[in-house]
Amino acid sequence: MKKLVEKSLLGQAWVMEHGIDFGETANFADALVKNILAGRGLVGDAEIEMFLAPTIKEYMPDPFVLNDMERAAKIIAEAICSHRKIAVYGDYDVDGITSTAIFVKFLRSLNVDVVWHVPTRDGEGYGLNTGAIDELINSGATVLVTVDCGISCVAEVEYAKSHGLTVVVTDHHSPDNVLPNADAVVNPKRVDDTSGLDYLAGVGVAFLTLVAVNRELRNCSNGTVCELQSQINLMDYMDLVALGTICDTMPLVGLNRAFVSTGLRVMDGRKNLGLRILMDVAGVKGASVYVSGFVLGPRLNAAGRLDSAKPALELLLTDNPLVARALAEKLDQMNKDRIDIQNAIMLGAVSQAEQCCADGRCSLFVCGDNWHGGVMGIIAGRLKDKYNRPSCVATKIDGVINGSGRSVANVDLGRIIHDALARGIVTEGGGHAAAAGFSLPADKEQEFRDFLEASVIDQLGNSKIVPEVMVDAEIDASGANMSLVQKLAVLAPFGQGNPEPELVLNGAILHYATIMGNGSHIRGSVKTSLGTSLAFVGFNLVGTPVGNFLLDDANTNTTISMLGRLKDNEFNGRHTAQFVLEDIAVR
Repeated sequence: MKKLVEKSLLGQAWVMEHGIDFGETANFADALVKNILAGRGLVGDAEIEMFLAPTIKEYMPDPFVLNDMERAAKIIAEAICSHRKIAVYGDYDVDGITSTAIFVKFLRSLNVDVVWHVPTRDGEGYGLNTGAIDELINSGATVLVTVDCGISCVAEVEYAKSHGLTVVVTDHHSPDNVLPNADAVVNPKRVDDTSGLDYLAGVGVAFLTLVAVNRELRNCSNGTVCELQSQINLMDYMDLVALGTICDTMPLVGLNRAFVSTGLRVMDGRKNLGLRILMDVAGVKGASVYVSGFVLGPRLNAAGRLDSAKPALELLLTDNPLVARALAEKLDQMNKDRIDIQNAIMLGAVSQAEQCCADGRCSLFVCGDNWHGGVMGIIAGRLKDKYNRPSCVATKIDGVINGSGRSVANVDLGRIIHDALARGIVTEGGGHAAAAGFSLPADKEQEFRDFLEASVIDQLGNSKIVPEVMVDAEIDASGANMSLVQKLAVLAPFGQGNPEPELVLNGAILHYATIMGNGSHIRGSVKTSLGTSLAFVGFNLVGTPVGNFLLDDANTNTTISMLGRLKDNEFNGRHTAQFVLEDIAVR
């Protein structure tokens, strides 16, 4: 481990685990890519080849490696062949919506009588509830399949079974000590599951379940089902699988990398009517991780955050262009409303977070009266990024606190919430290492604050969180050009678990900088040792130590080191290298 910078202008240490000297390397760009791959644990030629050219064929496992998958597939296939009505129960976020969508699409393609339900965030909350189960039973459903939920719904599954439903749970959230007594429970995070697929999103688990069901249907004697099955291409669902995987911030490694790489190509084919029109309404043309995570995802999520996720799911399922247009425009407006609500709450959240930091806390817990519950997770993420601390944001309504949390590396927030649930501090809760949700009585607020802080300190080994940035490579600024941009592109798709390469450019001489956009961003350029120019852009840097340094004319011609990512900047058909600046060190 090599520390490149002890303390940058933003107070961060820049650290590189794997480094080589590129000074005399003939094939500089190739060597850099190889070094980055080594830093991510990829060294063998076969392993690297699979990573650089991920395909479903190469990465796809036998779905029956998942515990209980064979039983789940048999139950669902038998229900299809015997014309039983099937209910699909999902979640209100993008992962849950896409999981529900692919299951419903598959069943509809087989002329199955299918009904679906996604709960409201505020009215019903996450997971199964008895009221919704009653509605599904009254609709005539005899089989209930959960997607992206159900693993913690022990009482609700028991209720469904006691009322005559056959229940199949598919989920990817961490289970409690007791699994629900469903007829089949498919979850790669089960302690007895040895598939090694615990990094999948809910939609990934749902897709593998469809693969298993599709295989099981080959034994079906129903001629109509067999004929319809032959017309189904599960690869057509990969755009939704990619979307759910990206938006649930699952690591883009292994099978997920193949899902996303393939899914983005399917998305570019614009086969899904709803996605196509949503992209048009949002003003985007091509598919990418960014478009999925920061353009389509927020619009689909807005429905579930502010009201009900039903419009988002209906958009992904509809074959009517007029209906799709109306739904897409509705989601676009809801997202604008969500942004307004979020910005208003953010002011109070930052004020409370600043006090937590002043008190020397390693964790942040902020809570407001009647804050809109739909934006808690977004604000938690913003606070986590801003203060580099595990952050929980909650709203207090009628004596009950509901919140969401986002965590930093080395702090498993999902485990903390599960421990709080086991101790009776929270009444409901669950999640992943990086994100979690919870509910608790208002009179336990201080107890939860203290438990959160003590748990974070315990996981960190009783030490403070040191803001460190892991760097993939340190190079001379003169090497940052379009040739390198094109070489680095082979590492895509980028996302959680496979981030864009973080580079340090040395020997950059500040040429100029100016404020751009809405007044919070900066653009400019630097000169290199070879006399070449490199444009840079820095988002939300105005008012920060980096922004103040760049905009001070006295610093023109100063040699600096730059931390950030190298991008392809396309304008009017012309492609140039541009550095997305995140931090600076003056040496």
